[in-house]
Amino acid sequence: MTEPIVRPDLIETEYLEYLDDLRESGVTNMYGASTYLAEEFGLDINFAHQVLSYWMKTFGEETR
Repeated sequence: MTEPIVRPDLIETEYLEYLDDLRESGVTNMYGASTYLAEEFGLDINFAHQVLSYWMKTFGEETR
């Protein structure tokens, strides 16, 4: 049995929703989405990579 992935406190729901919308738009391959996320929210690129990594690990789950 795998342990559930715990959402870090600093990851806002709006970041995850933005990534969902970005994926649906088809504007970019999601492996490059951290740049879009960083620019949209003024995030440090390393933090944007962490958010994207969390989003990818939890993509398709009911609760994020």
